Amino acid sequence: MASEELARKLERRLRREEAEEGSPLTAPLGAPAPEPPARPPTASADAELSAQLSRRLDINEGAARPRRCRVFNPYTEFPEFSRRLIKDLESMFKLYDAGQDGFIDLMELKLMMEKLGAPQTHLGLKSMIKEVDEDIDGKLSFREFLLIFHKAAAGLLQEDSGLMALAKLSEIDVALEGVKGAKTFFEAKVQALSSGSKFEAELKAEQDERKREEEERRLRQAAFQELKANFST
Repeated sequence: MASEELARKLERRLRREEAEEGSPLTAPLGAPAPEPPARPPTASADAELSAQLSRRLDINEGAARPRRCRVFNPYTEFPEFSRRLIKDLESMFKLYDAGQDGFIDLMELKLMMEKLGAPQTHLGLKSMIKEVDEDIDGKLSFREFLLIFHKAAAGLLQEDSGLMALAKLSEIDVALEGVKGAKTFFEAKVQALSSGSKFEAELKAEQDERKREEEERRLRQAAFQELKANFST
């Protein structure tokens, strides 16, 4: 009896130690063997799944936008912009993209606004980006940069906003009187550029005319002095 009781005590102790170590308990004789525990996912797979679920949750709650898979084409997405205008805006974008990564971040926008003579506070700069930041990454892509001028031309910006100041102080004047939409705006811009070119052409013609008159006057004076010298001899 004592030996049987001792054996039971040893068996209970062994089971307790195996349970503490996480090992499967020894099945009683004749009982089916327990199934091995499911293999846990690897750390990398678990992290990837967690990131995907987190982004999906952000998209559902409106805190993020789905990634764009198609290639951005400014000429088709902004048909109201001329090719020349898009090229000019692209040059301006690249000028302030100091990191040359295809984005204008907070500090680069700060420098841009200072160069344009309309410095903004830190909160003001963040508000500017947020207004057109479609993918909520805290910086401006070229498409989001074009959205600034699209919204300005369509009258969708507040008059005292930082984005309106950017649009006004750039090469594109969105404060032209009578502008009601993008089409009218860009027609007015083309007309203004044409008027400026005409004025410059007229000014150059006047300067050329004055130079020609000065040259003729000089030649007449030289001829008169030569004629006078002939009569004096």
